[in-house]
Amino acid sequence: MFDEYNNLIKEASRRIYDLAKRTDLDQASQLSLRHKNNIWLKREDQQPVFSYKLRGAYNMIASLPDEVRKRGVITASAGNHAQGVAMATESLNVKAVIVMPKTTPDIKINAVKRMGAEVILHGNTYDDAKDYAFIMSNEKKICYIPPYDHPLIIAGQATVGVELMEQHPTRPDIIFVPVGGGGLIAGIAAYTQANYPDVKIIGVEPDEAPCMHHALEAGKRVILEKIGIFADGAAVKQAGEENYRITKELVDEILLVSIDEICASVKDIFEDTRSISEPAGALALAGLKQYVAREQICGKELVAIFSGANVNFDRLRHIAELTALGENKEALISIMIPERPGSFRNLCHDLGPRLITEFNYRYADNNNAYVFAGVQLKQGVEEKNKLITNLKKKNYNVVDLSNDVAAKMHIRHMVGGHAPQMDNEIIYRFEFPERSGALLHFLTKMGKRWNISLFHYRNHGAAYGRVLIGFQVKEHEKKNFRQFVDKSGILYWDESDNTAYKTFLQ
Repeated sequence: MFDEYNNLIKEASRRIYDLAKRTDLDQASQLSLRHKNNIWLKREDQQPVFSYKLRGAYNMIASLPDEVRKRGVITASAGNHAQGVAMATESLNVKAVIVMPKTTPDIKINAVKRMGAEVILHGNTYDDAKDYAFIMSNEKKICYIPPYDHPLIIAGQATVGVELMEQHPTRPDIIFVPVGGGGLIAGIAAYTQANYPDVKIIGVEPDEAPCMHHALEAGKRVILEKIGIFADGAAVKQAGEENYRITKELVDEILLVSIDEICASVKDIFEDTRSISEPAGALALAGLKQYVAREQICGKELVAIFSGANVNFDRLRHIAELTALGENKEALISIMIPERPGSFRNLCHDLGPRLITEFNYRYADNNNAYVFAGVQLKQGVEEKNKLITNLKKKNYNVVDLSNDVAAKMHIRHMVGGHAPQMDNEIIYRFEFPERSGALLHFLTKMGKRWNISLFHYRNHGAAYGRVLIGFQVKEHEKKNFRQFVDKSGILYWDESDNTAYKTFLQ
């Protein structure tokens, strides 16, 4: 069914090494020992632009007829594809226009400009930039270079699979591939299943942007209403049409991984290679670890695509913060204790000889007190569950907050007491674009309709800042408030019923 890709991939394999690099397939010795399988990392961080995206971009642009190349090309991207197109066009002496969202970090904008491409900043999202690039492509009659949904892009990315099959000393049992729009997994699957049909191909997506997973589940491409952008290199609302067609037929499974699992895999990659992965670059390894734990396999040959290393230095603090949770080496728990002398001492005794990573407490009333605690774990989930069970046996009211996003991102930094005089408070979590005036614009539109009762902002070096805001909204005004936030265009979550908020701040 996919024979048409054999020739395209052969041509790409002859063409792309004018610019792209044949990257290493490295055995991850520590990971292999820990997970009792032979684990290999395909090192696409070694490309000149630190990502596999150069392969597809160069393959398509180099394939264009001379008269098309003379007019120049255009694309839309906030990251790795932009750099791949910029380097490819610089090498081929082709004029490039790259439309990037206004939220794109300066480090990525400057990297593209250094390679001679013209950068146009438009809109707040990738979709805004893409729509504008399409308009310009039609008006100026210049070729649009898609990031993933085109046979020549797919064939270029497929060379990752060609290389790793040639490099592996025997043959992989399973290849784990990160998935955004689907260009990489479509290419690897098309090549591998045509030549090595016994090799499993498993895709891995962030659970906050599961466009391919949901498409396969629904039996058709879907457009996600909203997506999280922690793994921004894979934050796509809809899988590519051709990519979906190939994936549906040839890929064995799509796994979903959490932010915590991604962060833990960034650390794993660093410890085995001393390279720092971007969040999307560590997706495949996160999925590999999840699969090994689920299936309890042992002694297999497993390959994870380390797909990119374009990470802002400022994001490392946040990644490190969540790594312990992702590795199940820390638990975040809420514990209610009696408000009387000696309660603290008793709790410390009952927690046992464990390292306490965090301990937050403030007096609330004369009856009970709540503690927000971080506890180091040596035996993972099993130890956490045993600890919680033992505390409950001693009549503590305990809630596990380890997977609560608002608790991890905001409330652990805010424990300071309740506000009993605060009426009609609702709590929303937002992802604001990191651009000058974004918050001011939101507040200006809101006007004086509702009072802000709580505010916490964190910057993680990403394109979006995470904000927790409390509003005083009377019951009869809630419909109008929801309409306001819907129209704002800002990604949001209603956290008014969040357990950590109710316990420590309400």
